[in-house]
Amino acid sequence: MDIVDYFRPVDLTQAVDWLADSDARIAAGCTDIYPAEAGPALAGSILDITAIDGMRGIAMEADHWRFGAATTWTDIVRAELPPAFDGLVQAAREVGSVQIQNAGTIGGNICNASPAADGVPCLLTLDAQVEMTSQSGSRILPLDGFLLGPRHTALQPGEILSAVLVPKSAARGRSAFVKLGARKYLVISIAMVAVRLTEIDGKIDTAAVAIGACSATAKRMSELERALSGMALHDDFTAEISDDLITSSLTPIADIRADAGYRSHAASELVRRALRAVVE
Repeated sequence: MDIVDYFRPVDLTQAVDWLADSDARIAAGCTDIYPAEAGPALAGSILDITAIDGMRGIAMEADHWRFGAATTWTDIVRAELPPAFDGLVQAAREVGSVQIQNAGTIGGNICNASPAADGVPCLLTLDAQVEMTSQSGSRILPLDGFLLGPRHTALQPGEILSAVLVPKSAARGRSAFVKLGARKYLVISIAMVAVRLTEIDGKIDTAAVAIGACSATAKRMSELERALSGMALHDDFTAEISDDLITSSLTPIADIRADAGYRSHAASELVRRALRAVVE
């Protein structure tokens, strides 16, 4: 089937004006759109945002880090970022193959809204927000308010996810990302964990922990974070964390990759590994 219409603008205003009069799908790398297509070619109207000026790249602005929605995973791997972003960089290295990392984008990963999207837990630990732009202007939502469920987001008709914003207040400490799959690469996660910690005098000052692929959306573990705050960082500090504390708010599913019980068990182990990775 031939594409009805295809537009690759260089200006964001052009993009939102065109989108306002179209029911086009937005493409930002096509690593999800093409595999989901039943036919040999993309059907319907396509708005390609990859040539828009300023849509790709990472910049430190007045009060936040800005990741353009068309920033690729390879861009993130190669960027000079503070240690708080180490987990995001680690996740970027595990998104598909190198070829996928060269094409796939941070905005596309979020808008695809998969419960197993590798970048999302890391962004949650960074208190990330998403910027959406339309003809009427821009609005910003926290990432956990944007992701509403599997393949379901708060993006409205006529809106483009234009950027991911990480407040400078969250770009502190160190972070790590760990993932369990059937193999190392080219695999959908069974479970994954991102952790970011700040430390004062040998104790955890603040903790941010997010678990993915174990609920309808990746989620921050607020009860666990409160328990970690103030904990002394001795060699076996993770032994003090109970499985129930980690898994009580998860709602894992059973599918071809793992059953629900295994996912819960894996999440507990991955949380401990991620915590140790940050401390070590």
